[in-house]
Amino acid sequence: MERISILRMGQVLIVTIQMDMHDQVAVNLQDDLTSKIVETGARGVLIDISSLEVVDSFIGRILGNIATMSRVLDAQTVVVGMQPAVAITLVELGMSLPGIRTALNIEKGMALLRASLEEDEARIEVSDDYLEE
Repeated sequence: MERISILRMGQVLIVTIQMDMHDQVAVNLQDDLTSKIVETGARGVLIDISSLEVVDSFIGRILGNIATMSRVLDAQTVVVGMQPAVAITLVELGMSLPGIRTALNIEKGMALLRASLEEDEARIEVSDDYLEE
């Protein structure tokens, strides 16, 4: 059974898809990622799809599901490296990918996740300060 590796870097899980995404591989990734978020307490998920030349509606829906499930588990998702042809196809299919934030590359995606996590931390601190008064 083909599996995609999930790496951990601090509070972020990194997934680099280096193979053709068959439906079962995508479902396995969804299951593995949600389990790993719970296991590690990760707050962010970065998915690099730069090697994918095709993303069909099923794979697009799985990416959306991953983002939604991650958010429910208190982790944010950023998809990076989308090829222009993939973006065109997703738009033509009418897929909006709710809950998915995108960045051009891994560096920009990590910066986006870091800024978002810092913003969340600041919000939590403000809430804690408010409760103490």
